[in-house]
Amino acid sequence: MSQATKSDVQIGSAESDPSIWIEVTDGGPYRVHGAPTLHIQIIEPNSAGNSWSYRQGRAFAVKDGSILCRCGYSKNKPYCDGSHLRAGVDLTEQAPFEPMLDKATRMDGPQYSLTDNEMYCAYGRFCDNGDRFWNEVMEPGQRHAELAVYMAHHCPSGRLLVWDRSTGAPVETAEPASLSLIEDPALGVSGPLMLRGGIRVQSASGESYEVRNRQTLCRCGASSNKPFCDGSHASMRFKDGLET
Repeated sequence: MSQATKSDVQIGSAESDPSIWIEVTDGGPYRVHGAPTLHIQIIEPNSAGNSWSYRQGRAFAVKDGSILCRCGYSKNKPYCDGSHLRAGVDLTEQAPFEPMLDKATRMDGPQYSLTDNEMYCAYGRFCDNGDRFWNEVMEPGQRHAELAVYMAHHCPSGRLLVWDRSTGAPVETAEPASLSLIEDPALGVSGPLMLRGGIRVQSASGESYEVRNRQTLCRCGASSNKPFCDGSHASMRFKDGLET
């Protein structure tokens, strides 16, 4: 299948190898183009019980054309087995094509600013550390600044961006293109499909969403912001049954 016209790229992000992209099929699974890596990533807590890091779990084979479940009902997860044809889950895309920053709120601290678009929250809870992300950005001192950057970079969906006030540029780290299946043992749930490294996501309409360094796609079928995750997996107690 031919690729769509080149999409917009969020400031601070860089598009991956253009041979790697995700196609959202109409009422069906995600089709992977190219062969990015696919691993389980387990959210690990710190001594305070807050989400702190990722631990890599087992790998899954991905080749050009692999199809990944997005309805939540496949018995062969993470791959699609056609269950969406019988499950009665509405997989209609609802996410806007406008840049995430268009609807983001902004706060200015002494060293960094932050932008936050809550619509894309994947409920990873890395923002709950210290005095919580929104307070850490506002507090003076290097310790608070470093923790704010750390929490933002671990936010799986990219809803949180930290900006250097002296340069006006976002503080982002370039990463290789990868796919991850998030597991959240603290909540006892399975989370979204995490995309890192500027992977383009193409709608079933053929239009591409904004390319971002960090994104999360819904795997449970319940998000109100499809194809992106909105944290619904936590309230519905989604479990994919995969070993971690």
